[in-house]
Amino acid sequence: MVFSSNVFLFFFLPIVLIVYFAVSRNRTASNIVLTLFSLLFYAWGETKFVLVMLVSIFFNYLFALGIEKYGERKKLRKGLLIGSLVMNVGLLGVFKYLSFFITNLNAAFSLNLPDPKLMLPIGISFFTFQAISYVADVYRGRGEAQKGFLGVCLYISFFPQLIAGPIVRYETVAGEIKGRRETADDFTEGVRRFLVGLSKKAILANSLALIVDNIFSLPAGEMSVFLSWYAAFAYLIQVYYDFSGYSDMAIGLGRMFGFHFLENFNYPFISRSVTEFWRRWHISLASWFRDYVFFPLGGSRVKSKIRVLFNMFVVWTLTGFWHGAEWTYVLWGVSFFVLVALEKMTGLSKWMEKHKIGHAYAMIVITVVTVLIRSSSVSYAFEFYKIMFFVCDAPLWNTNSALFLKEFGLFFFASVVCSLPLGRLFEKRFKIPDGAMQLIRGAALLVVSFIAITYVVSGSYNPFIYFNF
Repeated sequence: MVFSSNVFLFFFLPIVLIVYFAVSRNRTASNIVLTLFSLLFYAWGETKFVLVMLVSIFFNYLFALGIEKYGERKKLRKGLLIGSLVMNVGLLGVFKYLSFFITNLNAAFSLNLPDPKLMLPIGISFFTFQAISYVADVYRGRGEAQKGFLGVCLYISFFPQLIAGPIVRYETVAGEIKGRRETADDFTEGVRRFLVGLSKKAILANSLALIVDNIFSLPAGEMSVFLSWYAAFAYLIQVYYDFSGYSDMAIGLGRMFGFHFLENFNYPFISRSVTEFWRRWHISLASWFRDYVFFPLGGSRVKSKIRVLFNMFVVWTLTGFWHGAEWTYVLWGVSFFVLVALEKMTGLSKWMEKHKIGHAYAMIVITVVTVLIRSSSVSYAFEFYKIMFFVCDAPLWNTNSALFLKEFGLFFFASVVCSLPLGRLFEKRFKIPDGAMQLIRGAALLVVSFIAITYVVSGSYNPFIYFNF
């Protein structure tokens, strides 16, 4: 079940809200309601994997209790932490990466190892990282272990962020599992934020998908240099609206129930370096790898520059591998490692962030790298790069170029404009009073929300990129 679906909008969400607020004065009862509906939400599309998630939650619940119980026995506590990491990474490895490793071992060493071809549980990357966060935060003293299984189950399975994030740290919401307060202001803001996200997803991301999917499916002989760049930029923007829209909806839903999730995007397309881009893009994932992988490896505090580079390499390789069990994702992660490492070691990021040319530099290199995760294989990506960089016979412009520009050009331009904080600049430039600005925003949100809902009701094209991650 996805948020931008008729079932969720007109059946699941209204029922959850009615039942939840009917018992909201009783915290235990309201948490039971949220947990049961969250399990139902997951079971809607992943019935056979609900048990896998529950087993994972149960063992993480036990690990955290053990860590807290044996607080003065450092070796035992560390052993329990390592045990939880082995279990969580092992679970993720079996379902997401086993086939990848078997396929590559068979190809590399002429083996014939059987491939079980296990189905990938939706959201396993997200709920596994939240489980690791739970145990690690208890170990670090950044949150108390939940004494009851219900609290852990709610934290990990909570439906707004279950299948596509943002990755919510346990320390962020530990106090809200039992001590939150639902307010009218939070509920109103939650609804507003949800509608913003729904509009991003249903109108912008889904429409951009039509551009991207149609161009990437063209035979090489029908491509042009213009179309390759057009599709590459459109895909980057599609991913942004797809995932930031989902994050907005998740944050909004959390607010409706009294939970406050941290922001996951902060206008990444105004970045002037790759380093800045990753401070603004998928913030919950970048900060997770920083705090749970980079810092434990020594971060940048180690004296050796080689060791710092190694730590960065590990983080970025894992970041790529986390997104998908394909060489395209690994190469995507390594490419960002190279770019970020060069920027940090040469001071390029600081220089670029002070000059306007940095914006063009960042958008071009990020777009080029992002082609990798849209490509079906590394070889396809390099064939696409040949077109982008005039290495083959593809023309600069052809009839398809004119067709796609005429059909989608205005919409593409509007999508770019909407990804920038122009509203704030407009407000400051013309000194519009807060009251008037709120009326303008409210009216605009009503219009786009109506359009988004009509898109959902009509069953328009509705792919979701991050289901693949």
